[in-house]
Amino acid sequence: MDQSFSNEPPPSDERKQSAPVVVRTRFPVARIKKIMQADDDIGKVAQATPLVVAKALELFMISLVQESCAQARLRNAKRVSPAHLKEAVLKTEQFDFLADTVSKYLDPVAVSSEKEPGPGRGRRRKNAAE
Repeated sequence: MDQSFSNEPPPSDERKQSAPVVVRTRFPVARIKKIMQADDDIGKVAQATPLVVAKALELFMISLVQESCAQARLRNAKRVSPAHLKEAVLKTEQFDFLADTVSKYLDPVAVSSEKEPGPGRGRRRKNAAE
């Protein structure tokens, strides 16, 4: 039996309310508990703790992905790219703690200019005789 959670995004003045999100992916509770217990400072972990952490991770990911999708829609993109994710992190105060992590990735302007082939940089087929 597949259980799903419906999570509504936080209300925002600039974003219109979307349909509830159905989450079908679960973070592995056993792995979360193992990661928590890998720290020497943490002793026993209550049974409910990894479940709460897993749910918090799901809500965080929903929020981050929705904001990335909003950035992609603003640019009329069909796919969410790392550049959209970076923009979501940089423009949303909630994700400030990720700014150092995304700073090592190229800016969206630099990515789009690199993909455009310059003179002599287009694709060419090689002949078998060459």
